Amino acid sequence: MHSVRVVLIGGTSNTGKSTVAQVVAETLGFAYRSTDGLARHPGRPWRTPERQVPTHVAEHYRSLTVDELIASVLDHYERLWPRVQELITDAAAGRGSGAGLVLEGSGLWPAWVAGLTTPRTAAVWLTAADTVIRTRIHEAGRYAGASGGERHLMDKFLARTVRCQTLMLDDVNGLGLDRIDAGDGRSVEDLAGAVLAAADTQYAVGRSSAG
Repeated sequence: MHSVRVVLIGGTSNTGKSTVAQVVAETLGFAYRSTDGLARHPGRPWRTPERQVPTHVAEHYRSLTVDELIASVLDHYERLWPRVQELITDAAAGRGSGAGLVLEGSGLWPAWVAGLTTPRTAAVWLTAADTVIRTRIHEAGRYAGASGGERHLMDKFLARTVRCQTLMLDDVNGLGLDRIDAGDGRSVEDLAGAVLAAADTQYAVGRSSAG
């Protein structure tokens, strides 16, 4: 791949961003980071064998409407963006560890990324059909065996996720940015290869010369 030093992988929850990004980072010998690690926002509201749903997370999804959930998460992304932009700029300039960077996260909102003038930076968004996202969330949260209250929280998270993807896709398509369908049964390695191929053809952040 040409002189790209930063690869950004955006997309909503449950599109496989973190898994694909880690493979891309390993392939390139770059560092891997997630925007989730920069500042937390109420995350996935379902329990796992290792984790119970924190009270404040359950209350967040229980008390807010879907519109309010969208407004809350977009406000979080906007507040986080200056830190994300600084991280991108430093990595592109070779500051810090000197290694390249693969950064993934829902906080990589298309309109802001498209406005970057940082050299040697590429961006791709992973998407999946709403039905695929629903299936993945239901499987992760063990929806079939969940209580009514637990299902309600998952339903709210799913509605927010689907709405976020709709808004994100409006920007991606309107700005002519690169996106890859991650929900059609392709392997992680295949998706990582598609990300690398798209990054290799971009003449501007997120825009492919083939587009």
